[in-house]
Amino acid sequence: QVQLVESGGGLVQAGGSLRLSCAVSGRTFRTYVMGWFRQAPGKEREFVAAISWSGYTYYADSVKGRFTISRDNAKDTVYLQMNSLKPDDTAVYYCACDRRSTINTNGNFYDYWGQGTQVTVSS
Repeated sequence: QVQLVESGGGLVQAGGSLRLSCAVSGRTFRTYVMGWFRQAPGKEREFVAAISWSGYTYYADSVKGRFTISRDNAKDTVYLQMNSLKPDDTAVYYCACDRRSTINTNGNFYDYWGQGTQVTVSS
């Protein structure tokens, strides 16, 4: 069983930064694709970013240039550095892992999910 635990969420003013972390335990982390998704109140869950085991990254257009996903395989942890935050970035952020080797933006392909961490950006 794989467990994912997110941390680092909080309240920040527009233009500020936050770094989310997701610690993974239970299986071989380094072979998995890791992704970040978010869900705002009243909206569907949406893809934010993903990173392959080799470090290839892919971003949603809405966060490209502002967010950076990275992973530390030695620590079994994936990060999401969020800069230039906007009120529209307010959501619960979830990390997830996909046992397949190719990046997918569809959350239905991800096998395990964290409990989520709230990010609130004030204007």
